[in-house]
Amino acid sequence: MASPPPPSLGLLTVNRHKPELISPSGATPHELKLLSDVDDQEGLRFQVPFLLFYPNNPSMKGREDPARVVKEALAEALVYYYPLAGRIQEGPNRKLAVDCTGEGILFVEADADVGLEELCDSMLPSCGFADEVLCDVAGSGGIVGCPLLLVQLQVTRLKCGGFILGIRLNHAISDSLGVKQFLEAAAELTGGAPAPSRPPVWQREILCARDPPRVTCMHPEFEDVVDTGGAAMTLDPNNMAHRSFFFSPREVASIKKLLPHHLVSKSSTYELLTACLWKCRTIALEIEPEDVVRLSCMISARGKRGLGVPHGYYGNTTVFATVLSKAGHLCNRPLGYAVELVKKAKEMVSEEYVRSSIDVLVIKGRPKYTTVWNYVVADMTKVGFEEVDFGWGKPVYGGIPGAFPLISIYVKYKTRKGEEGIVVPIMLPERAMQRFQQELEKMTDEEIGGDDHYGVDSISVRSKL
Repeated sequence: MASPPPPSLGLLTVNRHKPELISPSGATPHELKLLSDVDDQEGLRFQVPFLLFYPNNPSMKGREDPARVVKEALAEALVYYYPLAGRIQEGPNRKLAVDCTGEGILFVEADADVGLEELCDSMLPSCGFADEVLCDVAGSGGIVGCPLLLVQLQVTRLKCGGFILGIRLNHAISDSLGVKQFLEAAAELTGGAPAPSRPPVWQREILCARDPPRVTCMHPEFEDVVDTGGAAMTLDPNNMAHRSFFFSPREVASIKKLLPHHLVSKSSTYELLTACLWKCRTIALEIEPEDVVRLSCMISARGKRGLGVPHGYYGNTTVFATVLSKAGHLCNRPLGYAVELVKKAKEMVSEEYVRSSIDVLVIKGRPKYTTVWNYVVADMTKVGFEEVDFGWGKPVYGGIPGAFPLISIYVKYKTRKGEEGIVVPIMLPERAMQRFQQELEKMTDEEIGGDDHYGVDSISVRSKL
């Protein structure tokens, strides 16, 4: 049965205080720190948002102001993560570096007119009020010379005492794991720790190109491809349907039934979902059978043998692992074909592949990743935003507020009934989105949108057209 739309919240009424800068609470070095060639790439020169939703904690009500607590915690954490309080500068050949000036990160305190219980699942991607809890402050939206973090804390004092922590991160300085590490340090200091349990490590030189740089692997993610089939339609966020899908163990088990026996026990949930989504998306876009489609898996170099990425490193470590297929093969062959390609993408990321990926960025002069019939997937389910506790308890949701064109980011979520699963936001042209849902229904063997549609107990979570 199709579900009714969720109750309309309209725009939140948000009263914002004057923006202020939070500087480190103690003395920090004033120095220039070069970013790595992974940080420095063209494709990361943008700001990425994160939202964390905290429930009311009765023991804190009337005793502690979350705005003050978080602000003081961030100031303490910046003593250890002092480059985040600096400003990015662009040097010769557009090389990025951080001028560690100690100027601070941008902080906006705000109050909202709703309680967390009223937001329900509207907090999930695509979050319709993200702009309200992550305001644009004049002069903060660029990459060079701007604050590296914008933190807006929204406190729902009138309704429940919970709050929303919104962060806009300059992606050139860090990734999701890095900013989570910073928030974790701030939360530990709030709890009385004398220092962060994981000391921050800079060492950006370990992810710079070799001398001389040399490309030893294939990197189709950076190929120059001419769009002859209308792929540009997938790049316009203003002409897209934006929906998210919740996959519980039940849906994952349904998809797994489509695999041949030899892949059933060898395929992870990530491999299964990625193959399923890539296939459904390709069918939905009605790409010509002979056209080449791409899947680019964003895979972290942390923990890769031989690279020496230290514990506590908070820079970008992600490389693209890209596999190709003719659209007709992907659409018409069994799901196992797509799963094998996803496995191939993951397996290719060795130390040599990472080094070659960094070298090609330098040799080609910071190329952008290919957008023609490409689908980019990132997994944030193990980042751990849901563990960051400033004293009010763990957030009920922590992650991105929505999808990007071409990109889906997997995030962890637990429903109000306690069922754990993965939320995947998708952006597609509206007609393609309808076809995508139909294909997904076939894969999961159930109708999208059940009686408890907006209780996140069926596969489709919410939609934004």
